[in-house]
Formats: sequence, structure tokens, C-alpha cells
Amino acid sequence: MSKSSNFTLGVVTGAMVGAIVALLYAPDTGENTRNRLSYQLSKYSDELNSLIDKLREEKEQLVSEAKIKGDKVVEEARERAENLIDEAENLLHSIEEARRG
Repeated sequence: MSKSSNFTLGVVTGAMVGAIVALLYAPDTGENTRNRLSYQLSKYSDELNSLIDKLREEKEQLVSEAKIKGDKVVEEARERAENLIDEAENLLHSIEEARRG
């Protein structure tokens, strides 16, 4: 046998022996152990779902805040553009008056 197959055989054998020893020395019955595992999985699932809900709420809040800020920036840019257009029109009007005048 090669070294890798010996190693694999040793790992598998060790895992089997460990599982058997764990079952023999388990302080509780299999049904109780399964019930505790089921309870813990349910508890962790509930906590994970709660965390996911909180993250969704935070995401929605951040998106909402970003939209409000984006709308504000767009409105400010629109106002500045209108002011620049007004100033340019006033400047052109002043230049035309100066030519006539």
C-alpha cells in the first residue's frame, strides 16, 4: 500500500473508532440527543432568520437614505444649472445692449 492509502485508511479507521466511542460514552439516549440537536438547530435557524430580517431592514433604510440624498443632489444640480443659464442669458443680454448702445 502507498503512504496516501495508509493515511486514508488510518483517518477512516480513527473516525469510526471515535464515533463508536462517542456513542458508547454518550451521557444521553439517542432520542434525547436528537431532540437537543433539533432544538439547537431550530434556535440557530430562528436567530439567523432574525439577523437576515435586520439586515434587510438596514439595507432598505440605507437605500432609502441614499435615494433621498441622490434626489437632493439632483435638485441642487438642477438649481445650479438654472442659475448658470440665467446668468448666461443676462450676460448675453448685457452684451447685446452694449453693442447697441
